Amino acid sequence: MKYLCQVWFEPSVLERMTEEEKKTLDRDSLGYDEDLAASGHMIHAEALQSPETAVTVRVRNSEMSVTDGPYAETKEQLGGFILIEAKDLNDAIRVAAGIPLAKLGSIEVRPIYDFKNG
Repeated sequence: MKYLCQVWFEPSVLERMTEEEKKTLDRDSLGYDEDLAASGHMIHAEALQSPETAVTVRVRNSEMSVTDGPYAETKEQLGGFILIEAKDLNDAIRVAAGIPLAKLGSIEVRPIYDFKNG
């Protein structure tokens, strides 16, 4: 079964880190991605650019509106994702707990909906 692990954290946490701490986090994150690939769990992973680079698109009554920046009322922002293959939710949770940013933020684990099999 496929699961999306959404990586959420407060940008201010990263802003307070030293350059060496950021490099270590990057190295640990890439290393964990390699471990997931070797174990067969990894499907795809990406880090996202800063929330300030985002735009929010809405269509209401056939009218499109585009707003600059994130539209969130939470301090945590989506920083990236890892799409994994896991045997069940417990396996997906175990994988998510190993994501280095889980120590600084939170990882939302959500099953992928299979449209073909409902």
